[in-house]
Amino acid sequence: MTEELTANLPQLPAMDELWLETLSWQPSAFQQGQFQKLYELVLAGNERLNLTRISQPDEFWEKHLWDSLRGVFPSYKPEENSDFKVIDIGTGAGFPGLPVAIGQPNWQIKLLDSTRKKLIFIDSVLKELGIENGETITARAEELNRHFDHRQAYNLVLIRAVGAASLAAEYSLPLLKMNGTAILYRGHWTEEETQSLEPVLKKWGGEVVFIDSFTTPLSNSIRNCIHIKKTSKPKQNLPRKLNP
Repeated sequence: MTEELTANLPQLPAMDELWLETLSWQPSAFQQGQFQKLYELVLAGNERLNLTRISQPDEFWEKHLWDSLRGVFPSYKPEENSDFKVIDIGTGAGFPGLPVAIGQPNWQIKLLDSTRKKLIFIDSVLKELGIENGETITARAEELNRHFDHRQAYNLVLIRAVGAASLAAEYSLPLLKMNGTAILYRGHWTEEETQSLEPVLKKWGGEVVFIDSFTTPLSNSIRNCIHIKKTSKPKQNLPRKLNP
């Protein structure tokens, strides 16, 4: 984009105090610039790919940037460990994976989706923003967790808005290392949903260790992040083949 065109694009709010108050973290000036550029690229990509309906600056900040990062901050502080491996299942337009890659530049993050067009877009974003700790994978989750290169390979799985919670857990647990964690990004959450996870957790050696309930800072929408830890060996070797 030319400087003239960029100057005419809407600007994301800085929200310095809100970042600190809600996440005990705030982006550096460089990271804030990356967020702005990501926003601009998503707006441009929307013209041909229908990436997201969320396009207003405040709404994009809250529902794509803040919401993505609230899943990992403040539970995971910025760290130096470059061996920390993360996978974002069903990344879509790159959320939560892209904001997390910017916020945690030392993590190694895979962005998984079955829609190649969206991953081509994400590849262009990674290149444009100089994000070297992100890599896309074109596959379905139920296919990937049957590959030995990916099974039990990740410290952290992020999965947002991908089917029922029990399905999200079944996608996630085979990919986790022992003592790794899957974070299920959800809206409303009930005790019945927690109970519905039990058969999958029992089968794949997981347990719910933390239900992080909160409201978003601008619209006061209800959110829950369900933290599932892999604590024992699974009772079966391979995930079942799931229907398309």
